[in-house]
Amino acid sequence: MTRPFRFGVNLMTPSDGGEWRTKCRRAEELGYDVILVPDHLGMPAPFPAIVAAAEATERPRLGTFVLNAGFWNPTLLAREVAATDALTGGRLELGLGAGYVKAEHDAAGLPFGTPGERVSHLQHTVGELDRLFALPGHRPQPLQRPRPPYLIGGNGDRMLKLIAAHADIAAFTGARTEPGAPGGVPTVLTAAQLEERVAAYRRLATGRAEPAELNLLIQMVVPTDDRRAVIRSSLKLIPHLTEDEALELPILLIGTTAQMAGQLREQRERYGFSYITVLEPGMEAFAPVIEELHGS
Repeated sequence: MTRPFRFGVNLMTPSDGGEWRTKCRRAEELGYDVILVPDHLGMPAPFPAIVAAAEATERPRLGTFVLNAGFWNPTLLAREVAATDALTGGRLELGLGAGYVKAEHDAAGLPFGTPGERVSHLQHTVGELDRLFALPGHRPQPLQRPRPPYLIGGNGDRMLKLIAAHADIAAFTGARTEPGAPGGVPTVLTAAQLEERVAAYRRLATGRAEPAELNLLIQMVVPTDDRRAVIRSSLKLIPHLTEDEALELPILLIGTTAQMAGQLREQRERYGFSYITVLEPGMEAFAPVIEELHGS
């Protein structure tokens, strides 16, 4: 069954209280279904920002996109999650990931570890959250029972296995971090490579009682009548791709409103992505696409 579209925006710029609430209200006015906050140093602190977003809005759900599990002790995280879910009226969607920027761990004085160690810590975190929320005497308890929905993002085989077992929302970035990459900068996956990762996830998720919602993070939204001119100016950022390969990337929305809406419909058919997230710089530019796809 084809899921209806949902749209989220990841708000990354720290703001004072008034500016933050104004921005969140604007996202609601534009039709976004979910207001999201990342978990990077130099960006908004996730849980206070989510609570403030709830106070400023009525309709959107609110989420982390995504928490770096390496920053969090699972027991303390359970307290934050439960309190935030209660304070937002049960609107929380908990996004979780393994973390990928070594410099942030170094700055925080936290171990970075190997990719395998980071995935193991995320797996432990998910298990502890489930265990703690299931304890009748655990306080505080989240308003949503047995817990808020989990969005878990990743591309590697172990991550996909974890996502298939635990995530209510399976999130794909369309990029992967290569071992030893400077600054943890991800390498963009081609359309075919992303399709293979989604197929691998679907194999691992066979037999789930309830299929997960599939999320895609869009990296760029550019309204234009000349898609090739825009992509040529961006090829230096993706030198391993040809112009045609770049134009096929699911994580780039370039074109007219009709072209971008058509691309998302085609990607929902091909990959199953029905929950689309854009970054804050694209919030206004993407709004006409939301209007075009509303209710579909």
